[in-house]
Amino acid sequence: MTTTGARVRAAVRNNVQWCATMCRAHGLGSGTLGDRAWTHPLRTPPYYPDAVTLAPDAAPHDVLPGIDRSTPGCSVKDSYATLDLSGHGFTPLFEAHWIHRPPGAPAPRPADATPWQPVRSATALAAWEAARSGRAEPPGLFRPALLTDPATTVLAARAPDGSIVAGAVATRSAAPGAARGVVGVSNVFGTDPWPGCLAALTRRWPGTPVVGYEHGDDLTAALRHGFTTTGTLRVWVLAG
Repeated sequence: MTTTGARVRAAVRNNVQWCATMCRAHGLGSGTLGDRAWTHPLRTPPYYPDAVTLAPDAAPHDVLPGIDRSTPGCSVKDSYATLDLSGHGFTPLFEAHWIHRPPGAPAPRPADATPWQPVRSATALAAWEAARSGRAEPPGLFRPALLTDPATTVLAARAPDGSIVAGAVATRSAAPGAARGVVGVSNVFGTDPWPGCLAALTRRWPGTPVVGYEHGDDLTAALRHGFTTTGTLRVWVLAG
């Protein structure tokens, strides 16, 4: 496997872990991890996929039998942008790029000294979610059960008055060939949040690669802060 292929695989597996964590936090269970896809038989939380492919040769029969297509909003994350679901009632929703930041890359210096710290309580998590105002997610998407998951860290940056001004979710996972595994970062928000976020990740997990996926302006910002793209993904949504 090439270096790029290994990086994509690590990012995909990390993302599946985060999706399964969100499902457990909503009381839905972890889903099923197969050789070519992760699937969930119940409708997953809003904006989270019902299936994620794990191999570039994944086919519709590896995905569709394991998900609920009877209710609106069903979606599939095609991790390698190689799966064609157009003949099964799905249409492409968007494309994005897997990103990777190597261990030891210099952490950009934050423009201010706003500290990034883990969210520890349900009240603080609600405030963190409220700080994401303007996002499409419904209230209560991020459940307190996330705070007890050993691989999940919800990070928040606070202003001097204590209000939350930026944040992210970090998911720690093992990765083949990486002694320290990887840290997946998602749900990044705030004004120019990457310097503070990366500084916090470097302090907490020194020498660990950071992975994730982004598109549009968010991808441009990530690339500006030391990430490189490693592959393309596509999200399919069930039409109607």
